[in-house]
Amino acid sequence: MRTLKITALTGLLLASGCNTLDVPDLNNPGQDELENHPTRAGVLAATTGMLFGTRLGMADQNGYIMELGILGRESYNLDPADPRFVTELLVGPLDGGSGAFGGNLFAQPYADIRGGNIVLRALAKLPASAMTTEEIEATTGFVQTIQALDFLHVISTRDDLGAPIDVDIDPVAAPAPIATKAEVYTHIVNLLDSAATHLAAGGSVFPFPLSNGFIGFDTPVNFAKFNRGLRARVAIYMDDFTGALTALQGSFLNTGAPLALGVYYVYSTTAGDRVNLLFDNSVPDTTQPRALQAHPSILTDAQLQAGGALDQRALDKTEVFIPPTNDLGIPTNLKFTIYQTNLDPIPIMKNEELILLRAEANIGLNQLGAAVTDIDLIRTTSGNLPPYSGTVDQPSLLTELLYNKRYSLLLEGGYRWIDLRHYGLLNTLPRDLPNFKIFTRMPFPRNDCLARNPTPAQGCGLEPGF
Repeated sequence: MRTLKITALTGLLLASGCNTLDVPDLNNPGQDELENHPTRAGVLAATTGMLFGTRLGMADQNGYIMELGILGRESYNLDPADPRFVTELLVGPLDGGSGAFGGNLFAQPYADIRGGNIVLRALAKLPASAMTTEEIEATTGFVQTIQALDFLHVISTRDDLGAPIDVDIDPVAAPAPIATKAEVYTHIVNLLDSAATHLAAGGSVFPFPLSNGFIGFDTPVNFAKFNRGLRARVAIYMDDFTGALTALQGSFLNTGAPLALGVYYVYSTTAGDRVNLLFDNSVPDTTQPRALQAHPSILTDAQLQAGGALDQRALDKTEVFIPPTNDLGIPTNLKFTIYQTNLDPIPIMKNEELILLRAEANIGLNQLGAAVTDIDLIRTTSGNLPPYSGTVDQPSLLTELLYNKRYSLLLEGGYRWIDLRHYGLLNTLPRDLPNFKIFTRMPFPRNDCLARNPTPAQGCGLEPGF
């Protein structure tokens, strides 16, 4: 197993965000060296470190996947030591001063974006003999793609609040202005399209190692297929369905390939690396409930196979435990079995999602026969369900599409919350207790709000939910 070795330089690059006071570590001048006297080794180490940076906070128990899963009623975290997984994320209000909850999932992506900006500036200052033109092109394309992914994670949590995009500034300068949601998406598209151009000129190999989560996508030409998959995902969020189909033509979508084919976050117990904390071993007895639990609606909403069994995805990804519990007032009896060990990889993007994105784009364009074909492939292959037999119109097929995205991408990236918000359907989420709220977005962190004058009109108070 090839894992990423994180250097002190990488850690320095990831230590600061775009809107906080950055006090330099005078005992470790690695960042200054990279900025002012870059070397090939320093640039490549920092580039590799971006994979570590974009992965940080994804698989934590209060990380991106779990918190968006809670907001989207995929999951619970019933940690008795911290009831805020319920009292804040489900009851509310979301508090930007709560760095692990309402104000979470903001600083880390910007730290990685900043690291990428430092790499891009360093590339321009390298001695002519340090890297070939192809190596510089490949590195630039890689960096811009990862930056686009980081920006996508930011706007997925803040949504109509927008987010800063002009962040390549002095860390002690005034914060970058907050751009609109549409402007952020346009910036992501520009990054991805620019990256694709650079990757096309990037030769046959990257000059740095990628983790084994990128096996099959670890050359510029194949990494560009991942780039185009991200481009399609963003196009869907922008309702640019024609653009999504165009991007998918350059992606790794393949109806003849395994649905699990794709790009993954990988984990290890190597010193300096991280493990997948979505595998919950808080209770030694595997038959008993754990802190991380699955929402019971995963079973109650599941469609039936021809023989009467539930959707195979629900059966494969969850397990009922007996007797049920009533932790923190929430009756539960379902846990996840998606991640069997703390070394299991987590998909960033897989073939199954790309096929569903194509169906989603075709529904948006009213090309319903093509959409049914792709939906049926996922239903029969992944869910062991019979082919779709419902009404063939846009509303009905969108409902079916969202059902399949929910079960195919369960606990992989908060997609249910993002998708239902996109289509104005968050009010269809269950409220398990009368005081539970449904949130449409997370607020900006309090420190970011305090640094701004004037304070933004939205996103700097408590998010009350509805």
